[in-house]
Amino acid sequence: MYTPLDSEHWIARAVRRAGLVEEVPPGSVAAGASSVEAWESIRDAIHADDATMESAVSTFFRTRTADLANAQPTAVQLLPPSVARKYLVFPLADQNRSLLVATCDPSDLEAEREIGFASGRRPEFVVASPASLREAIDLAYEPDRAVEDVLGKLGDMDRVSLEVLEEAEEEIDADELDLDSGPAVKLANLILHEAISQGASDIHIQPTVTGGVVRFRVDGVLRTSVQFPLPVMNRVVSRIKVVGKMDIADRLRPQDGRAQILNQGRKFDLRISTVPVRGAEKVVIRILDPSAVGTLEETRLPERDLESLRHLLRQRDGIVVVTGPTGSGKTTTLYGALTEIATDEVNIMTVEDPVEYELPGLAQIQVEPKKGVTFASALRAILRQDPDVIFVGEIRDVETAEMAAQASLTGHLVLATVHANDAVGAIRRLTDIGLDSATVVQTLRGALAQRLVRRVCPDCHESLDGDLNEEEEELVERFGVRPLVRAVGCDACHYQGYRGRLPVAEILHMSQAIENLVLGGASPSKIDARARRDGMRSLLEAALERVEAGETTLEEVQRVLGDTMGGDEDGADGDDTEAPGPEAKAATGGGETAGGRPAAASKPRSRSPAKAPPPGADDDPEELTPRVLLVDDDPVARAIARALLERDRFDVEEAEDGQEALDILVRDPDFSIVVLDLDMPRLGGQEALREIRTMPATASLPAIVLTGRTGADTEAELLRDGADDYLNKPIDAVRFGARVQAALRRVRG
Repeated sequence: MYTPLDSEHWIARAVRRAGLVEEVPPGSVAAGASSVEAWESIRDAIHADDATMESAVSTFFRTRTADLANAQPTAVQLLPPSVARKYLVFPLADQNRSLLVATCDPSDLEAEREIGFASGRRPEFVVASPASLREAIDLAYEPDRAVEDVLGKLGDMDRVSLEVLEEAEEEIDADELDLDSGPAVKLANLILHEAISQGASDIHIQPTVTGGVVRFRVDGVLRTSVQFPLPVMNRVVSRIKVVGKMDIADRLRPQDGRAQILNQGRKFDLRISTVPVRGAEKVVIRILDPSAVGTLEETRLPERDLESLRHLLRQRDGIVVVTGPTGSGKTTTLYGALTEIATDEVNIMTVEDPVEYELPGLAQIQVEPKKGVTFASALRAILRQDPDVIFVGEIRDVETAEMAAQASLTGHLVLATVHANDAVGAIRRLTDIGLDSATVVQTLRGALAQRLVRRVCPDCHESLDGDLNEEEEELVERFGVRPLVRAVGCDACHYQGYRGRLPVAEILHMSQAIENLVLGGASPSKIDARARRDGMRSLLEAALERVEAGETTLEEVQRVLGDTMGGDEDGADGDDTEAPGPEAKAATGGGETAGGRPAAASKPRSRSPAKAPPPGADDDPEELTPRVLLVDDDPVARAIARALLERDRFDVEEAEDGQEALDILVRDPDFSIVVLDLDMPRLGGQEALREIRTMPATASLPAIVLTGRTGADTEAELLRDGADDYLNKPIDAVRFGARVQAALRRVRG
């Protein structure tokens, strides 16, 4: 406690020395006032804020201001709450022999002695305002009070009617009892209620530098809901872990849990995941609405896609796969398909991780690796259960892929998901996992790739009858489609401009021509071109049809599909005529696509809608993207070269040595250029080049040789053997691209 040596309080002297005022107004400090009272009264009298007062006092005592947001939990444990409240001090950091303590009165000797006795450390004072000290003490020592403060700011809890449904009676530890009632429960319930009310699919509770933030994923986009102090977030996380029957004492390992809740009379399933981050935990809660599972019509796929998918579902055997990133609606589409084909005459069994929705009439198996239940082992058991249709949650390894193939070969229809970017990519993914091309051709019936685009809010969107803004003009030039509507934002859509989502899909049907291409080791671009000639519509074309129907915007297409979808990254549009190269298109400004849409100069290879092939058309479509065979035994050099080539829109296939390159060229000689490293095992670049020149199909194939050797003799020898150009390693990005383009131009004449 401060004992005056004269009539002026030390805080008054501090603010005068800081130059805040020439003189503190008389009577500002009552006789016998404590330092806390003097601080607050002088602050109000001179019309200053706490930050200014902290700076003045810290300068007066030649110390620094406190960083209360980064207090160490171990330091807080060293000082009892009774001492902290009595002297209005807050421990910040344990410095072994000393304890860093925040106070508004560094001259308080009594507090210094008491802190030293209680903590066993010598206190070292830094300055903080009384108000910030009270808040820090409440957060650290009485988190429920802090939670109540947050609840008071968020609104009336009477509107929340949420109950956790226990799946099984389990004993709860004594430490968890206080988490089953009180403010933490109310705040957790409020977060869950608000997420469900806004139609969120996921809740993210994440620590930040200054506290915690809650974000909801609505229509595929994260939006911030509320922020609160870190102790409050920790309290909420502990409550969520209790709900999910997880170990609240273990904060150092990832955990998974599940729960079922009743909100406003409706049941919802929760899938809960926690991971440790920066001394705290991040929680993600997936919200599953069992009532959301509907029929295929309710997925809102276009009629054309519905009929195409139903054609695949009418197959009696084989594999039908659905691809797409997380959150693209794969499960919803497949559950809709299962709902449609589920009858009393059909035995349907599923293997899922996790079982997201319980469907009547289906036998659903939950993958439990710890109990020996994997996708492969469950499939093996299912084959003895006389199934008609099998749904595999995900084909992710060779064992599962082989079991799925075996099931399809023994007269079962297998529905599954795989991770691939598009429908054609599903073929590559199955072979990468470990299936041989012959098995893929024999079993795969078709593939569906899917994305979800947000639908413009029906309450606030505006028609685009007039001029477009700059961003819209740029997107029109890029995509060749003029939008009909613009997203605005209102209360109904939480000012996002969008409400709900619509699927866009491309569906590949395996035809004899595509099977021949797969067996022949054709590139994805050739397979894609053949599929589009057979009538497959790309994801971009499906999305642009949504734009032309006034259901979404080009901004949303750009967000979901990205820049790369604006060009023909697969290298063909299905036409029989050869498309002009990048140089020709750049010179002409783009021209028009086959579908009549203007092609942007910056995106000269925009996709055009797929055309049906004319009668008698050749089964092997003309390749439009230059194909490069890249041969190098150094994976780093190969990766650099591939990145540079793909940047220039080349379709790249790799080989690790000259012998592998020759094997590829014998099987598929249709490359635009070959890039050879000189020194490689088995067969070097020079020997491979000589072989390439003796093969009729590749005698005129342009070839560039890369080497770390120097000397005119080596260069001359390579040129005599038929090299079109010669480049030294390491690869120079500018020269490499220019030399490849130049070699192609020389061939084209």
